[in-house]
Amino acid sequence: MREDDSLFPHEPDHIVSLKHRGPTHEDNLAWACLVCNRFKGSDLASIDLESGLIVRLFSPRTDIWSEHFRLQNGVIVPLTAIGRVTEYLLRLNLPESVELRKSYS
Repeated sequence: MREDDSLFPHEPDHIVSLKHRGPTHEDNLAWACLVCNRFKGSDLASIDLESGLIVRLFSPRTDIWSEHFRLQNGVIVPLTAIGRVTEYLLRLNLPESVELRKSYS
């Protein structure tokens, strides 16, 4: 979500949270939507329902978005286990988010 379209300003997010000894350094920070950041919390991973495995979340500093997701009519479609757990945990496809993304195209 673009910050201009958000009800709240974006904020810095620790990719690996302080709780898990993530440093407050630019390599471990990402500019995040407040809502997504609250859903993520201090999580690093989740259980992938397809494989049953614990899978790490997408890392905006090291992963390539197009390898894990594609955008289809406003919906973020996960392509990998990393994509699936990230989409689920961050609730990327809430109806209001999908509608907003549709308006970008």
